[in-house]
Amino acid sequence: MSTQANKNKWIRCRVAAVVVASIWGSSFGGGAIAADSPDFDRVSDVVYGRKFGVALTMDVFQPKKNANGLGVIHVISGGWYSGHEGINERWVAPFVKRGYTVFTVVHGSQPKFTIPEILEDMNRAVRYIRFHAKDYRIDPERIGIFGGSAGGHLSLMQGCAGSLGNPKAADPVDRMSSRVAAVACFFPPTDFLNYGKTGENAIGRGVLKDFKAPFMFTQFNPSTRAFEPITDENKIAAIGREISPVTHASADDPPVLIVHGDADKLVPIQQAEVLIEKLKKAGADAKLVVKPGASHGWADIEKDLDQFADWFDAKLKAKPADPSKKAETPTDESKSKGN
Repeated sequence: MSTQANKNKWIRCRVAAVVVASIWGSSFGGGAIAADSPDFDRVSDVVYGRKFGVALTMDVFQPKKNANGLGVIHVISGGWYSGHEGINERWVAPFVKRGYTVFTVVHGSQPKFTIPEILEDMNRAVRYIRFHAKDYRIDPERIGIFGGSAGGHLSLMQGCAGSLGNPKAADPVDRMSSRVAAVACFFPPTDFLNYGKTGENAIGRGVLKDFKAPFMFTQFNPSTRAFEPITDENKIAAIGREISPVTHASADDPPVLIVHGDADKLVPIQQAEVLIEKLKKAGADAKLVVKPGASHGWADIEKDLDQFADWFDAKLKAKPADPSKKAETPTDESKSKGN
């Protein structure tokens, strides 16, 4: 393939990711925020981790009055593309007004990084927030998380597959749990191997064919000292299962709320239905709100953020289960770049 063809392919993938992000509300380039407002103080570009010489950052919004001692994370992600320009005050305001401290987390973005790597970033972000909970004046065991589309997928992975941390880690942040106490999200992918119907593979294929980069898994070869593509279909499928929230659904998962349009073609509502069903069968607290006739986003979607705030009000006030009770998952302990 020519250099120009490769360039054109990258541009198509980049545009697709930005379009998805703009559909569900975090319009990249359209969310400029003043350094502070009458309602909150903002600290920008807080470094929660580093990898490959790159800083991972988030912005922190703290209410100026009536703080409730609770924190919620907004995952800045659409099509697994993430950028600081995606932080939007309109998606922060409903929570800050109720007293929440909001952490808007930017993760390592596709096309540079794959979903397993992105999940490592999200684990690190939760651990950092928990470690610094006293500094932010929040309860470390009452942290919620929300997002839409890819951000919803990543939110669910923290809820269903957050891990315990390594008690022997040199960095004390990495000793913390990355579990959360409540999840709320819009139209999230939940099962990449049964996407819309049983047996439909969407690991950068089918409906998600324009999102290949997040699924281009690699592994480190110590002999060549390089990351190399994973081409074995069995290994690719195994990673696909591991990054699917439905794989990890269990009784000890935190309360989950999903709001999803029944006319969504990019992320079929079946994705929400199968996860909610599995969570309920396991005995977990789960709720699906269906938006009749809505596709992958709708004009007044920001009004539904009040449902998220209501959910967190109801679920974060009760003392959650000890996050250390959740079994460790291999996703966070992977030694490969893409697994």
